[in-house]
Formats: sequence, C-alpha cells, structure tokens
Amino acid sequence: MRGGVHRPPRIFFTNTLSGQKELFVSQKPGLVTLYSCGPTVYGSAHIGNLRAYVFSDSLARVLDAAGYHVRRVINITDVGHLAGDGDTGEDKMAIGAAREKSTPQAIADRYTREFVDDLSELNIDIKNIQFPRATDYIREQIALAKTLEEKGFAYHIKNGLAFDTSRFPAYGKLGKIDLITQRAGARVEADPEKRHPADFWLWRSAKPGDLQQWDSPWGRGNPGWHIECSAMSRTLLGQEIDIHTGGEDHIATHHNNEIAQSEAASGRIFVHYWMHNAFLTIGNQKISKSLQNDIYLKDIVAKGFHPLVLRYFYLQAHYRTPLSFSWEALAGAAIALDRLWKLSRDVARESTRKSASSETRNRFLAVLRDDLATPQALSCLWDSLKSEEYAPEEKWGLLEDADAHLGLSLLEPPELDILTVKDTPKEICDLLARREAARASKDFEEADRIRNTILNSGYRVDDGPNGPVLTRTAF
Repeated sequence: MRGGVHRPPRIFFTNTLSGQKELFVSQKPGLVTLYSCGPTVYGSAHIGNLRAYVFSDSLARVLDAAGYHVRRVINITDVGHLAGDGDTGEDKMAIGAAREKSTPQAIADRYTREFVDDLSELNIDIKNIQFPRATDYIREQIALAKTLEEKGFAYHIKNGLAFDTSRFPAYGKLGKIDLITQRAGARVEADPEKRHPADFWLWRSAKPGDLQQWDSPWGRGNPGWHIECSAMSRTLLGQEIDIHTGGEDHIATHHNNEIAQSEAASGRIFVHYWMHNAFLTIGNQKISKSLQNDIYLKDIVAKGFHPLVLRYFYLQAHYRTPLSFSWEALAGAAIALDRLWKLSRDVARESTRKSASSETRNRFLAVLRDDLATPQALSCLWDSLKSEEYAPEEKWGLLEDADAHLGLSLLEPPELDILTVKDTPKEICDLLARREAARASKDFEEADRIRNTILNSGYRVDDGPNGPVLTRTAF
C-alpha cells in the first residue's frame, strides 16, 4: 500500500457475471489480482487477439494509477487447446508443429517470444506480468483434477477424466448461458461415454502419436484446455481472484468451465469480477486464422505505422463495443496520434514540463474510472489540449495523467517521420507544388482540395514557418 491505509477512488466495472456495472472493491486493501487468458502459441497472435491485452493493460493502468498494486498473470497455452475450442479436434500445438516441421516446444518458444515482443511494442509493461506456461504446471493440473474426482465432480472413462456438469447446478451462470441445452448432441456424438453433453475433459488419455503426454493417475495423457487456467491462477494468485479478463468468445465454454471446476474444488467464489472485450472485426467478420482474414502487428509496422497507432485505434472504441478494422481507419488513427504527439511537444515547451491540477484532469479520471470509457477520455484530452481556457501547466498535468492511463507515450513522443524531397514520391512532390501555387494565388479552396488528396495518399502537410512540412502518416 502507498502512504499507509489505502483509500481508493470509486471505480466501476461492468461485471459479466451480473451483467451490471458494479463498484469495484478488492479482496485485500491496496492489492488487485488480475488474470487474463493468454494465447495458444501455435502461431502468431493477430490484431484481434491483441485487442484483449491492450484492454487488460488499460484496466491495470487505471487500477495502478488509483493506488493499487496489481499482480498480473497472462498464461501461455502450450498444450491442451483443441482445434474445436472444446473437446474435439487435434491439439493446436500439434497442428503448429506439423505445419512448421518442428516440435511443440520449439514453436511455443518462438511464438511466446513474438507475443511478448508484440505486447512490449504496444507499450504494455511486460516486466510486471507473469507469463506461466501450461506445460510447467502439469503437476498442479493433475492435483486439481484429482481433487475434483475425490469430491465426486469427475468420472473416469476410457478416453480420460471428465467433469460432471450435472453435479454443479450453477453451470453456465456466466452470461446466463444454458450450455447443456444449447450444446446438446455435439459432444455426445464426439464421445458417447460422457454422461452429459456439456461435460468436459480434465485429463485426456493419450492417443497414438501424441507429441505431448505425461503420466497421471488415469494413465498417460495430457490436460484439458480449461483446467490449466484454474490450476495456474490458483497457484499464482490464490483460490479467489479479483478480476479475470478475456475475449467475449471465452464466456460460453472456457470461462464457464473454469468457474465450474474451480468453485467445485474450493467451495469458494473463483472470480469476483469477470470482464470481457468485444471482437475486432473486418467486414463484419471476426478476425480469425480460420477465416484467413488475420492481420498481425508486424504487418502494420511493415506498412509504416508506429505500433502505438494500433493501441490508439483500439482506445477509440469502448472495450465492450465491437470494433471494425480497415487500413483507412488505421490511417485515421495514425493522423490523430501524430497530431496528439505534436500537441504534446508544444505543451511540453510552453509549460516547461511543470504541471498543475485542473477540473479537466478530474473529468478525465472520472470517465476512465467509469468502466474504462477510453473514447470519452480521448475526447476530453483533445478538447482540453486545444482549448485556450487552460494554462500550459494545466495541460501538462492532464498529459501526465493521460500518459499514465492510456500508454501512448505522450510525455516522450517519438520523433515525426519528416520526409526529405529525395524520399518523397514524385507525384506527391507535384501535388505539393500545385498546392503552394494555389496558396500563392489565394485559391484556398483548391489548396485544401489538394491537401486532402495528399492526405488520402498517406502524407500530411503542415504549414511551418519555413514552408510546408510533409509527414508520412500511412502506408
């Protein structure tokens, strides 16, 4: 705790469990335990996946700035996640290993490094996050499965150890989903020995050719996908945790299964606040490797965008609101962030980096503490920085808060990518010359039209004291 007794500000989050916005109260004063479902490292994490981690980072930043110590875990799934996201199909790690003619461990090493590097590029503080791998916690997963069996919540059949959902009356309470009814038939066909359609594997018996398998009380095999999160969160954060985050696609099956097995084992509440982000889409479709519409952070960087442009793009929408990606929309985010960095430099110079409190700082904090309203926070920031009502010191104080909460490098913005004439495509140089000629003849309507044409081509014109300055803004 900081400065003795911790008296936190009032912060509200939408809890998926209740479907309501609730006042956040941590279990222990000054401490928040935060678990986020991490990637299955059989391939690169695409920008739809990465939205979840900017969301959870924004959440952690709001809590940290409010005086909490936030203990964070993002798990690495390197075994157990089947292609069907449930109990059917081949293990994704085996798919990745076959694709690359490698081993599950080798591709897990490669894509874990890439994932953590992507988070770092998005200004997520990886030093303060634990990244446990499922394969390092096999013993804990077996122990949890054994506890469930001993308590009568699991049964052993030919293909493994299954959780008996009928023994957990609250099954499906997250999102108020009646999984037993909705998924009837699908899992029965996959394994007729299971007692109920929604029963799920805690441990699967090894199949011929399985690349990852361990000894267990139920024979050689490997863990189910769902049990790894329960085992690792219990081990690293305790049997009850404050907040669990993930994408909305985890609600129906994965997170309901986590609740069932965790609460059946402990007899206690597993998670006090469940928080989920909405999908990132392209053309009204979820971004997905299976749909082959996946885009990666490295693709964005290759087209000339700074990685924080993607972070700004995410923050323009509320985390619970679906967000549609397009290269044009990303270019718009690049232009906005570029201008925000320019304003930040101006305020730094005018204020000499001295800060003062103001009403606008309070308003900025209030909207973020109301369920992470990042679009409203950005609007507040823009309005205040452009306003003449606030002194430079007040604007710098706001920028200090915005930098801490939004993670956009506002206090030390990257240098602009100023182009020299030799770097600039000839057609852009020609447009720039025509614009200058129009300005000289006071044909400002034509000058504005040409400026928009240049902007749509991926460059921005700013009129400086020594003439026009051209900045690369897009791909």
